[in-house]
Amino acid sequence: MTTAALTFEPLTPDRWDDLEQLFGPERGGNSGCWCLWWRIRKPEWDRLGKPGRKRQFRAVVAAGEVPGLLAYQGGRPVGWCAIAPRTATPRLNTSRVAAPTDPVTAGDWAITCFYIASEHRQGGLMRSLIEAAVTHARRHGAKRVDACPIEPRRKLMWGEGFVGIASAFRRAGFVEVERRSETRILMRRDFET
Repeated sequence: MTTAALTFEPLTPDRWDDLEQLFGPERGGNSGCWCLWWRIRKPEWDRLGKPGRKRQFRAVVAAGEVPGLLAYQGGRPVGWCAIAPRTATPRLNTSRVAAPTDPVTAGDWAITCFYIASEHRQGGLMRSLIEAAVTHARRHGAKRVDACPIEPRRKLMWGEGFVGIASAFRRAGFVEVERRSETRILMRRDFET
């Protein structure tokens, strides 16, 4: 895979079919998440089920919110990165490992998850998505971008890397802010320092 052939586009209503193609129309990304894991509380998550989560996430996009970026190669969607203001991710903000270190402001954004087509994994696409997401957030008023990626201690099982890999964030200029677990690190890219 060559990064020169990659393009990155915000998820807008006209790109919904591309997200569905990448995630799988029934599968919904990682275990039927439809990228709502950090956006809604657990009881609502459970109540909605896969079809309800798909409808709700589609409604978020239809309402004009841009919850992330799609990566394309040769016109085909090959990757996804969720990037949004922290105010859009209440579950992230109360997470034991990912909660913010300071009160959340309008300038606080977070990269919360990734989905990369299997044939494009381990080729640098995650780092490219991180850099595109940081650029997007900064262009839309972010003062800093947080992430809480995994620092693997063993070979990852399917789906465990959905929060991102710490080494990819380090290569993209993120620094460790706090370590609240052995394998999850709160990291930040600050534009004001």
